[in-house]
Amino acid sequence: MKTRVIHWFKFSSPQNFYFLAGKMWPWFAALATALALVGLWISFFVAPVDAQQGQGYRIIFVHVPTSQMSMFIYLVMAGWAGFGLAFNTRLSGMMASALAPTGALFAFLSLVTGALWGKPMWGAWWVWDARLTSELILLFLYLGFLALQASIDDPRRADKACAILALVGAVNVPIIYFSVKWWNTLHQGASVSLKGSSMASTMLAGMLIMVLAFWMYTIAIALLRVRNIILDRERHTEWVKHAVA
Repeated sequence: MKTRVIHWFKFSSPQNFYFLAGKMWPWFAALATALALVGLWISFFVAPVDAQQGQGYRIIFVHVPTSQMSMFIYLVMAGWAGFGLAFNTRLSGMMASALAPTGALFAFLSLVTGALWGKPMWGAWWVWDARLTSELILLFLYLGFLALQASIDDPRRADKACAILALVGAVNVPIIYFSVKWWNTLHQGASVSLKGSSMASTMLAGMLIMVLAFWMYTIAIALLRVRNIILDRERHTEWVKHAVA
């Protein structure tokens, strides 16, 4: 009996990855939609009211996932960019470019939802807290990445320049994560860790499902966006002409 071997390296080619992404992104989009609906139902209609924060705490079911994803996406983006810089692979720069807008969106939503949560809890929309300030810097890094990408006409030169920016900016991510431990900040620490959770089980379930929903959305939208980037950069090749015909 012969074993079928899948040569994964062939998908490092933009042409092959384009068709693979086309098959994958609808599944991740469907999972994102289903998980989001379940997560929002649990978060807003099943989870109990918090004893101290009341109904206002429910914003964390959006705030926490967006905050986590804004940091994680930047690290993945920097990883792709660094890989492309080291090995001169075309797809790596395309993936980094595909992830950046979603990361910027999540960083923005993290700040907005944080402000909506902070006003009733702290009495202010914004404070120059260590975590808030470093998250704002993260948003600027994303916007800087996108602006630099758009300002250079040659995509390969743009990828290299953006890769350097992404790798340098990656140092900000651990600062965001550990800021509540390193400095005396208003922002509360993590409610969920490897040691356990201080949240009620239904709250925790809603939170984890929402995190998974944001993961699935990120993968789906990145795959969809990278397909457009591939078509744009490879538009003069024969296979693209046949693909869009």
